[in-house]
Amino acid sequence: MIDETAYGLRGTKGDWTPRERVDYSPLFHWPLRPGAVVRWFVTGYVLSFNALYAAVAVAVWFWATPSRATMATLSIGWVAFVLARNAVLLVAWYGVFHLRLYRQRAQADRFKYNPKFPGASQRFTFGSQTRENVFWTLASGLPIWTAWEVVTLWLMARGTIPWLDAADHPVWFVAWMLLIPLWRELHFYTVHRMIHWPPLYKTVHALHHRNTNPIPWSGMSMHPVEHLLYFSAIAIHWIIPSHPIHAMYTSFHLMMAPVPGHTGFDRVEVGNRSFATHCYAHYLHHKYFEVNYSDGALPLDTWFGSFHDGSPEADAAMKARRRMARASVTTATAD
Repeated sequence: MIDETAYGLRGTKGDWTPRERVDYSPLFHWPLRPGAVVRWFVTGYVLSFNALYAAVAVAVWFWATPSRATMATLSIGWVAFVLARNAVLLVAWYGVFHLRLYRQRAQADRFKYNPKFPGASQRFTFGSQTRENVFWTLASGLPIWTAWEVVTLWLMARGTIPWLDAADHPVWFVAWMLLIPLWRELHFYTVHRMIHWPPLYKTVHALHHRNTNPIPWSGMSMHPVEHLLYFSAIAIHWIIPSHPIHAMYTSFHLMMAPVPGHTGFDRVEVGNRSFATHCYAHYLHHKYFEVNYSDGALPLDTWFGSFHDGSPEADAAMKARRRMARASVTTATAD
């Protein structure tokens, strides 16, 4: 058993808080520390979950994707194959986290931010957070994700949008692979802020925010409109010359990244070791609603005043913003 007190503290109400505060990449700290930037780039950016998502995308492209000639014509056969392939991969990825952490409870509540586990609740469709999350993930997320991927590959295969030749453009091929996670974060932040606009929040994003204590399946439990917007990140490849591997990397990054971000655990134990999920920033977003709209590689929340690092000082700043917002509404109403 790993000693969780080496990494954080459990409060009087049972909530677990990591010692390490939420931070963004050292690339944006001043004065610049070249050593820290290099370490972050290698271990925190390249050799991170990003490497896993890229490896899955490459493997799927070479061993589980129809040929260019086949994809040049839309047909039920290859589209159904991609849908089935995506279903298997999605269920396996989401399921392994849920099975170990929530069904088997292999590490009990060690490193769990909120010690409570999902139970029966009329707050959710079907009276269950898990059943609701699985339903929206499979009934809406899976087909919409697949549709974006299928249309992108079809457009590339038929030559409607550029198919970049990796052998002719090796530098750009590698550079674009490295830039895709940054594009994902910029796109996610933009869409996320947009769907927090009250009319869209009420009709669309509120479904996702039922999960104040998220579980792995919460990551893609969204309204269909949110799925359409979220997966639209792949459309960047309709504009910027790309190889299908770039599109596949974006596609699988979109599908896989929500799981670590919604585990509800700061670390996942594997044998006598553990790995960080880096999901505390997003857990705080689900807890407080109006902070940490992005994932932290880019300091977008710092620039736009919505950053929360988990500290008492950040709590105080958030409460001050709320008081100012309420005072503005009261003044406007009085006028």
